[in-house]
Amino acid sequence: MKSILESKVPSKSPLKGEICYSDIFAENTNISSMVLQDGKVSQAQQVCLYGAGIRAVNGTETSYAYTMDLSENGLMKAASSLTPSPLRGEGLPLKRFSHPFLPSSRRGVGSEAARQFLLKVEEKALSLDASVIKVKAYVSQRMQEVQFAANDGTAFHDFRPRTSLSVNIVMERGGRTQMGFASRMMQMGAEFFSDSLIEEVVREAISRTDFLFSATQIEGGEMPVVMAAGSSGILLHEAIGHAFEADFIRTGDSIFTGKLGKEICHPSICIVDDGTQPNDAGMLRYDDEGIPGQRTILVENGRLNSYLYDRISAKHFGVKPTGNGRRESFRCIPIPRMRSTYMLPGEAKEEDIIQSVKRGIYAQSFTNGQVQIGAGDFTFFMKTGYLIENGKLTRPLRDLNIIGNGPEALRRISMVGDNLKIDHSASMCGKEGQKVAVSQGLPTVLIDKLIVG
Repeated sequence: MKSILESKVPSKSPLKGEICYSDIFAENTNISSMVLQDGKVSQAQQVCLYGAGIRAVNGTETSYAYTMDLSENGLMKAASSLTPSPLRGEGLPLKRFSHPFLPSSRRGVGSEAARQFLLKVEEKALSLDASVIKVKAYVSQRMQEVQFAANDGTAFHDFRPRTSLSVNIVMERGGRTQMGFASRMMQMGAEFFSDSLIEEVVREAISRTDFLFSATQIEGGEMPVVMAAGSSGILLHEAIGHAFEADFIRTGDSIFTGKLGKEICHPSICIVDDGTQPNDAGMLRYDDEGIPGQRTILVENGRLNSYLYDRISAKHFGVKPTGNGRRESFRCIPIPRMRSTYMLPGEAKEEDIIQSVKRGIYAQSFTNGQVQIGAGDFTFFMKTGYLIENGKLTRPLRDLNIIGNGPEALRRISMVGDNLKIDHSASMCGKEGQKVAVSQGLPTVLIDKLIVG
């Protein structure tokens, strides 16, 4: 049993005066993972998260406690550690709290079924290409049941399954070795474990690895960059997505502070953050503050239409929450986070976009990225792509950094393709020490100038 007082804004200080809002978030989560390498299970893990977080809010100040004792006495004890306590005033919303948890909260597959699935992954990879010499496959199942109740009458009970598969391939040719990977993550349980998924992910991992044998690097500099449809959505996530999160707007740390309603890019561009896509890693029937899942238009016809609001930032700005209050677990306070962030398709054909570039880069797949929220500067790592020469894809390229400024990159998008693709790779987003599952997407777009290095 544990009850720990935590706080947010101002740091490490209790609330002053009476609370204006309180809630309880409880979860029962089972996480199981398994790694198979060389035909044997090299690692297996089982983790259980069971507990509740209690929050008291006054304006933009939050006092927070969590406990693993979900009895009424345990919750009351945790609440009494807050200052001021939600046991006074509006009161702790215990009447709308439906504990205990349901006994049917596990809907994944057992350890033997997971092992057999991974053996199929390895067998498929070894059978598809004789150059494959090593396969490492990883599967993770996160079966989360959550309950929520707030003193404003909001309450919900939800089950959130999430399963992911990652496949790493090592291939050898002529004494040279290369390693590539592919992954998928979806809000699914046992239905995730299909032969068609194995075929799709393994073929993608082999294709990416095969590509690296012929890929080279080039001299850096400023040049046009064509972002391929799909995983290039990391551009939106890193370059502008975080800067749209309303806690950064409220504190004035975002470069988009004060630009609501203003034109920030070409009128043909529309960007959304969506919590309603079925089975998507970022799907939320309710966010972690009880707000129904919804689709938020961030940029409409080139104008900044909305930020990503949690309850606190929404009340601060006098608007409705957008369903973006998310937390890693009951031990964490909810903060504004992205869900599935993507750009709506335009009218251009991908081949026409490529043909419009005399010399530049076609960026195809990526590994990670970073952004400075205040300045808007970003960098992300292109794993594979092509050199564009006279409107044609020529040399295969690998391992390049792409550097730019978010608002500038957005303004420099001059062509948007009609081929939107949502990337369902296993993507986890980190912020303030919390990680949550997200997805992103993009049609093929042309950015007139970025730094490639």
